[in-house]
Amino acid sequence: MLDKIALAILIIGGLNWGSVGIFQFDLVAFIFGGQSGVVSRIIYILVGLAAVWCVTLLFRDSRDTIMGDRKHELV
Repeated sequence: MLDKIALAILIIGGLNWGSVGIFQFDLVAFIFGGQSGVVSRIIYILVGLAAVWCVTLLFRDSRDTIMGDRKHELV
């Protein structure tokens, strides 16, 4: 479950950075009061933490993840 949440946050952050790169428009800063706003900074930190968490996905054995998911289904 945590993997999916982190991936969703990372996708949202990636789309925001894409809009910054293409349109020079930071949606998070626009909605939450600029890049230095408290809420904006919290969101940026959450995106960074989600990215760090998702790095661990690269090093996990996919068979363990699949079996782990199936164990939860059997319970």
